[in-house]
Amino acid sequence: MPLKHDIEFTLNGVSTRATVPVDMSTLTMMRDVLGLTGTKYGCGEGECGACTIVVDGVSVNACLMFAVDCDGRQVATIEGLAADPRADALREAFVAHGAVQCGFCTPGMMMQANHLLATHPGADEETIKRGIEGNLCRCTGYRKIVDAIASVAAQPQPGTPGQGERP
Repeated sequence: MPLKHDIEFTLNGVSTRATVPVDMSTLTMMRDVLGLTGTKYGCGEGECGACTIVVDGVSVNACLMFAVDCDGRQVATIEGLAADPRADALREAFVAHGAVQCGFCTPGMMMQANHLLATHPGADEETIKRGIEGNLCRCTGYRKIVDAIASVAAQPQPGTPGQGERP
């Protein structure tokens, strides 16, 4: 019988508890224990980015992180982007630019793009390319994805001077 550990963390803004085997990945916990299937299993080796999540403000591959390491932390998955205005803009841009084809990489790509724009508002094309280089897509050739992210990066950010608010 595998050793199990009780953990408590904040998942997409909600306090969450789980009892997990000490050798379980965060990806497996999300999908099989918590029922959040938006985070995808791609390679299982941290090479494809399909399982990208954000932990304490840092994007990570959920397949490489032990579930027990979520204890006491802030974790965000693709499901947590449902109420995020920047994520709404990214979703619309991905559709408008044809950056979604088979859709398998999309959750990880969206998580990475949202994280990139949160940490680098107004990112230029080179910053975008560098920011998503850990996320693989076999369908689009990346041009459409980069264009979609760039279109959101070029939009004025809420709360910036000149957007109806005083500096």
